Amino acid sequence: MSFQIGSPVTSAFNTPATERPPAKRQQSGWRPPVAPSPYERGAPVGQPQDGYFAGAPTSVPQPPTSHSGLPTPISSQQASTPQMYGQPSVDGLNQQFGQMGMDGAGSQPVRKKKDRHAYHQIEQPQASAQQYNGMQNGAPNGQAGQNGQAWQQTSQPWQSQSLNQPPMPSPVPQGTPISMDSGQHGQQGAPGSNRVDPNQIPSVPLSRDTAAEHYKTHVYPTMEQHVPPPATTPFVAFDQGSASPKHARLTLNTIPSSNEQLHHTGLPLGLVLQPLAKQAEGEQAIPVLDFGDVGPPRCRRCRAYINPFMIFSNGGNRMTCNLCGHPNEVGPEYFAPTDPSGIRVDRAQRPELTLGTCEFLVPKEYWSKPPVPMRYLFVLDTSAESCSRGFLQGVCDGVLAALYGDDLTIPDEDEDDDEEVEQQPSKLPPGARVGFVTFDREMHFYNVSALLSSPQQLVMSDLEDPFAAISPEHLFVDPAECKSNIVKLLKQTPQMFYNIKHAEPALLPILQAALATLNDTGGKIICSLGSLPTYGPGKLFVRDKGTTTTEDSDQHKALLKTEYVGFKKLQADLVKAGAGIDFFLAAPAGGYLDIASIGYVAEKTGGETYYYPNWSYPRDTLPLQKELEHNVQREQGFASLMKVRCSNGLQVAHYSGNFTQHTFGADLELASITQETGMSVTFSYDGKLDPKQDAHFQSALLYTTSTGQRRVRCSNVVARVSESARDAMRFVDQDAVLSIMAKESVAKIGDRSLKDIRQALQDKTVEILAGYRKHSSGGHASGQLVLPEGLKEFAMYSLGLLKSRAIKGGREPTDRRIQEARMLKGMGPAETSLYLYPRMLAVHNLEPGEGFADDTGHLKMPAAIRTSFACIEEGGVYIVDNGQILLLWLHAQTSPNLLEDLFGEGMNSLQALDPNLNALPVLETHLNAQVRNVLLHLESQRGSKGLAIQLARQGLDGAEYEFARLLYEDRNGEASSYVDWLVQLHRSVGMELSGQKTKTTSEDVSQTVSNTISSITGAVWGGT
Repeated sequence: MSFQIGSPVTSAFNTPATERPPAKRQQSGWRPPVAPSPYERGAPVGQPQDGYFAGAPTSVPQPPTSHSGLPTPISSQQASTPQMYGQPSVDGLNQQFGQMGMDGAGSQPVRKKKDRHAYHQIEQPQASAQQYNGMQNGAPNGQAGQNGQAWQQTSQPWQSQSLNQPPMPSPVPQGTPISMDSGQHGQQGAPGSNRVDPNQIPSVPLSRDTAAEHYKTHVYPTMEQHVPPPATTPFVAFDQGSASPKHARLTLNTIPSSNEQLHHTGLPLGLVLQPLAKQAEGEQAIPVLDFGDVGPPRCRRCRAYINPFMIFSNGGNRMTCNLCGHPNEVGPEYFAPTDPSGIRVDRAQRPELTLGTCEFLVPKEYWSKPPVPMRYLFVLDTSAESCSRGFLQGVCDGVLAALYGDDLTIPDEDEDDDEEVEQQPSKLPPGARVGFVTFDREMHFYNVSALLSSPQQLVMSDLEDPFAAISPEHLFVDPAECKSNIVKLLKQTPQMFYNIKHAEPALLPILQAALATLNDTGGKIICSLGSLPTYGPGKLFVRDKGTTTTEDSDQHKALLKTEYVGFKKLQADLVKAGAGIDFFLAAPAGGYLDIASIGYVAEKTGGETYYYPNWSYPRDTLPLQKELEHNVQREQGFASLMKVRCSNGLQVAHYSGNFTQHTFGADLELASITQETGMSVTFSYDGKLDPKQDAHFQSALLYTTSTGQRRVRCSNVVARVSESARDAMRFVDQDAVLSIMAKESVAKIGDRSLKDIRQALQDKTVEILAGYRKHSSGGHASGQLVLPEGLKEFAMYSLGLLKSRAIKGGREPTDRRIQEARMLKGMGPAETSLYLYPRMLAVHNLEPGEGFADDTGHLKMPAAIRTSFACIEEGGVYIVDNGQILLLWLHAQTSPNLLEDLFGEGMNSLQALDPNLNALPVLETHLNAQVRNVLLHLESQRGSKGLAIQLARQGLDGAEYEFARLLYEDRNGEASSYVDWLVQLHRSVGMELSGQKTKTTSEDVSQTVSNTISSITGAVWGGT
């Protein structure tokens, strides 16, 4: 694609004759469901806003209230859900999908159809609702009304419709064994036919929907003895002293007292952390406490911070550490007497003694340099490839939207000086400053001070000894004060460089010069790149020429890591300066960028790499714009250090994530940390835990906020200790286990062969299931695969990990593989769960009330369906979302009425749709409003990736192959289907229990299992 853009006539910053129009984006006032704080009982529901349609109701019925004043939960007996099976015949689709490696099932019972708004509705049989997690919908563990504040929320546009209570799905009863017949594996038949019964296979969509429905009317109290909600579930946490699962998740919420008992479970003992995770509306804000120049109270031995579990004695003069047991004298500035029961009399007024997560302002001894608000340096690639393909235009439009939203009006320069012009604030945090640099073979610095009539450009052409051509005092400016010049610069930059086409950009010296501007303050570099940097010092070469014959060769492993000393030194210098870096990369026509080398800098500084492998203008401008906006406006910090402490008897074994750690036991260094940043830590035993005492864990993050405050965020987690492995298995957190397994596995990419990593994952899965069958389950027939209650979907998630681009078998571009591996390392639990099993929704089967508010004021979401070809219907339309990409798949026989309802008049065929469509038009049709509301809800649950539609029309778009890849329950490539995978696990568990497990041919597999996944025998779980 090429563009003809007129050159400026006089100044480079005048308006040119021709200008590429910025990509349009849809606006909406929808906001995600909101709940009041659990500490504010009976908060009123806000008045609804105007609806999508004229004459819509303007009020939302309130749920019935009990005598306590709290909304009365809806009984689970009042709801029902469509069954997941019994789909109509899809034999006609099997042949069409045959070349995609899909595993199609045979014909299914046909159901009666009925006409509705899109004239394509399939009626489904109903099933009664059951309990969630062993609890009735009305009350968790029989404690209704005590800690379970029903959700209430502010008004939303979709609340203009008064609808009924959402249906309550009926999950497979927990702990139910699955009947397996190894002789008929891969076949799905009816119960009693000596085949695998699909109704007994755990369903990930059903489990998610059940939990989401439950937590619409319940809060999660953090000190209750039950498993946290699934990571993908929106919920309100009630902090009772142990941190919310949004910030910290233990793999085992009841911990075995000895290493031997832990070995019986086969599970890792670890903690998954997301320190700056976003709070839900209705949760209490994390308090920020200031103890003055003295700083927060700490243990003198282990240096743990004050927390709710420290014990005060001797009248309040002594504080015993809950982690190491050391008695500390309480300073006079923090002294308070204790009551007869040993509780400080001011405990209720001390958030650090009642909440699991707190922040402390710290004095100067915690500073490495004086803290200042965030400095954002935008480094934009203006080389030929970036200009001609529209990537530079998309980046400039995205930066403008990130700074000012849609308000790009510039005050009239001819206005009288006496007339005071109101200054519009920017979208950045208060005090934050921005600077701009462009580069190709040279580096161009810009002074956009408000004192200048137009931006000034200074060129730095010395790539051998790069330096900052403008001092940081003049380079970084207030975006609100200098809005006029910033808007001029970003609007004219694409035209300025369109006729100055340097095909080969430099990169390493550019980043070194950018670092020079942030050495004294720290901050963040946001760098765009549109082609392989093959010019100047540190230039890269095309290492991946597509000639590798096997994924396990040494040559292939070398392509997945960097060998360039210059990039390694740059990373170390960035971490030392406290400056992180995020990359926005667009491959030229899907070409090679050497992300293994470029992304290494972002990985080790705690940054992020956004990759657009098949960039297309204007299709990809919407996700680029949303990701740039989110990147600069989200909660984040820089110049960070992190440490995790644990109780006596345990020790930290290994950390996993995107950070720098110089030596084992040293603090983690993150030049950049955001609300999506996740990491994991695993523990080993150095003694035996006392079952009479709890086990405690504390993470401490020292960082500088984007507003310039130096703080420590502490998250404290407590768990019960048990001498029984069976008790530990009852309180296992599936999302935490999977997060640790995923991070530990992808961390070995480049050092171990992918085949060995996949084998180690399979062995670990078998070890966990065999350990449960041997030590924790009751007597079951040999033909049954018994799954732990807390790990019912564990097999499906592990299969999803095996099918992920990071470690899957077969040919895969090295850029895509290493990009997704690093992405997995830095994900939080919610993003990881959705990535390992995408969410699929049937648009053509939406009920009239779905996509609007129900009686409780929450958005009524449609039930998700299995990601299997067997669930696809003729003429169907499906949304598939894995948190990174959202596909809208349309069958070739989709109803023309549905297409017009969804896309507008005249769009009555797949060929009529715009292949570059990235958002739904705003129409006054029922279906269009439903789907837009559903998409807005999905967007509110995403991580750092912007939500934009990508069409996958059957037989027309290449994205159809990506849709087929995301059907994780089917066979694709070298990976088996879900049913085959369960049969394979059943066989392996039987062999493990009978002692007949055969040794693998590779001599390194046993060591791979120990080092990559778990070394349950001793010191390091997946460590090096």
